[in-house]
Amino acid sequence: MGTHLHITVWVLGIILFFVAFALAGKHDKGAKIVHMIVRLLYLLIIATGVELYVRTGMNIPSFQGEYFGKMILGILVIGLMEMVLVRKKKGKSVKGVFVGFLVIAFVTILLGLRLPIGFHIF
Repeated sequence: MGTHLHITVWVLGIILFFVAFALAGKHDKGAKIVHMIVRLLYLLIIATGVELYVRTGMNIPSFQGEYFGKMILGILVIGLMEMVLVRKKKGKSVKGVFVGFLVIAFVTILLGLRLPIGFHIF
C-alpha cells in the first residue's frame, strides 16, 4: 500500500460521497447501495491512512505530531461525511454539518500536501 492508494481511495470516497448525497432521501435500493460502498471506502481510507502513518509518519520525528493531527482530522472528515448523509436521509438540515465537512476536508488536504510524503504542490 502507499500514498497513491490512499489518495485514490480518498478521491473515490469523495466522488461517491457526492453521488450518495444526491441520492440520499430517495428511498430506493441504489441510494442504499452507494451509501454502503461509501462506508466501505471509509474503512479503506482509515486502513491506508494508518498504514501510511505506521510506515512513514512515525519515522519522521519532526513531523510526527502533524501526521497524527492529520489522521485525527481525516477521521473527523469521515465522521462529518457520514453525518451529512444520515441527516439528509432523515430529512434534517445538513447546512452546518456540510460546511464543517468542507472546511475540515480543505484543512486536511492542505496539511497532507504540506507533509513530506504527500504530493509537493507548495
